[in-house]
Amino acid sequence: MTNLSKIKTKLRTEGNVTGNFGRPKTRTNGNTDLGYTARESISPPTTQSEYIQRMYEVLDTATDLKLQRFAYNEIRSYMIQTNQWRNAL
Repeated sequence: MTNLSKIKTKLRTEGNVTGNFGRPKTRTNGNTDLGYTARESISPPTTQSEYIQRMYEVLDTATDLKLQRFAYNEIRSYMIQTNQWRNAL
């Protein structure tokens, strides 16, 4: 019998319960504007057609094979979703 089997695990019954990965919780000192952004600084999300157009541009201009494969796979998955893949072959 080894000594490892005799070691009892210690339950965590001491110390602060922080819920913050072991760090104590911090205060904001009254700063309640956290997480707010001015509307002007947020660009609208890219539409799917704009994204696919960018992927075509990347496919044509990229010299990196890995990047070309990524663009090709993105275009391919879009065409499969929109049922255009078989018509393109």
